[in-house]
Amino acid sequence: MAQVILGGNTVNTYGELPEIGEKAPHFELLKSDLSVGRLKDFEGKRLVLNIFPSIDTNTCATSVRTFNERAKKLKNTEVLCISRDLPFALKRFIDDEGITNVTNLSDFRERTMGKDYGLEMMDGPFEGLLSRAVIVLDEKGVILHSERVQDISNEPDYDAALNALA
Repeated sequence: MAQVILGGNTVNTYGELPEIGEKAPHFELLKSDLSVGRLKDFEGKRLVLNIFPSIDTNTCATSVRTFNERAKKLKNTEVLCISRDLPFALKRFIDDEGITNVTNLSDFRERTMGKDYGLEMMDGPFEGLLSRAVIVLDEKGVILHSERVQDISNEPDYDAALNALA
């Protein structure tokens, strides 16, 4: 079990992030159109997994906007923005914001990614949501970089994540 800070209070998460050098655990998440997006669908591409509690919070929305802007310059790389928001909320956000360079995915149905990646918050006001993290994978799904943002109100280290792709 790991811990993060939310509103100055300690919150427990389901477990630890997968280790650098490990193969990323499989996931099946919902796209905005309710189709399924699987990790294996992205084989051969590098991935940045931008994981957060809810698109309807300022820091989460900022992370999606920032990765959307930076994704323009990435070669053979997909940025996946993942939360437990309903796919309809994610679609509304990308449509309203003109987001075109990232793919939003939802773990609301199966709710397995949060456990498999050690991200689900087990207590506190966001219990059941995903804690903030960024995980970078190579073309074979091996983890190159991972960051669990200790204070959920903070943004991830964008430069460290993207430098892992260099």
